[in-house]
Amino acid sequence: MFSKGFLLLKVLQRRHEPTQRTWSYEETIDTRPKSQERPLDLGLGTESGEASPPEQSKCRLSENMKGILIALFGGAIPSGFVAPFTRIAYQTSRMPSLEILFIRCCFHLSFAFFLRYKRISFFGPPKTWHRIFLHSFINIISIGCAYSSFMVMPTGNAATVRKGSSTICSTLLTLCLASDKLTGYDWLGLIGSTIGLLIIIVPDLLNLDKKTLMYDIFGYSLALLGGVALAIGLVIFRTFKHQSKLLMAAFNFGVVGSICCAPVMCLLQTPVLPQDLLTWCCVVTISILALISFLCANYAVIRTHPALVCALLHSEVVVTMIIQYFVLREQVSPFDIIGAGVIIGSIIVITVQNFSFEVERLGEVEK
Repeated sequence: MFSKGFLLLKVLQRRHEPTQRTWSYEETIDTRPKSQERPLDLGLGTESGEASPPEQSKCRLSENMKGILIALFGGAIPSGFVAPFTRIAYQTSRMPSLEILFIRCCFHLSFAFFLRYKRISFFGPPKTWHRIFLHSFINIISIGCAYSSFMVMPTGNAATVRKGSSTICSTLLTLCLASDKLTGYDWLGLIGSTIGLLIIIVPDLLNLDKKTLMYDIFGYSLALLGGVALAIGLVIFRTFKHQSKLLMAAFNFGVVGSICCAPVMCLLQTPVLPQDLLTWCCVVTISILALISFLCANYAVIRTHPALVCALLHSEVVVTMIIQYFVLREQVSPFDIIGAGVIIGSIIVITVQNFSFEVERLGEVEK
């Protein structure tokens, strides 16, 4: 009886207990790491069936390539319009070059509002003051000589001499002062662009008119001095390491230019107040385009070699010659066309070589 009662009690106790399912340890806890989970197959994987990492699907321009593109499209092409517009302003109202430069410097002074808003020093760290003012003064000399040469000789020839001398000078300076190395294709592009400039300029030098010989020599000398000063200014700017150096350089250019141009303009030239709308449109356009070119060229020299920047700025010559022929109706010789073609080919070599190098480097990282 006692055993039967005990069994009956067990049966009743089991009926009142809730039914529970026993789970195994593998079922309750997923011990697989998330990295080993099978990805969702969207048909975008590799040949082995595995999905490619997201980093490999992104393609970004390198700093070197950014500098090349900015120098080409931001520094060279806008600058190509400056020389013809300077010539138009001079032919229309006899507006002197230093007055145009003074108005441009006033545009540079507008960066004072931005620097003040950001609470940034107008002149940078005290240790770099002498280099900042030297950079501004050299750029004033470069642009003043360039504007003056545009008025006394064909704009295409003046731009050609200026860019050619800046390329040669910047190459020599960076080889002597910097540790940057150029590849074989870079040297090919530099030599090719220099040959293109020589094709343009040598026939004109051999056929100078004896009546205007001294006048032409003076114009070529100004363009040559402007190119050398441009190269020195780019090399100096590359030594700046402080923040907002680009805006401070633009502002200091306006300060030094305003102080230097105002008295010299009154002593050496006769200031002119234009009365026609065309001259004012040309002067304002020159100031805006030159400001854009100044910022882009100095930004590009931080990202890539100064010699390559000067070589890419040679495309300014091509733009200037196109405007010289179609707008100013000035004659363009077959040598000018051949030289412009050589310059364009050299720029393509430099751009494609640097772009292909970055693609190859990204491939090595993926491997």
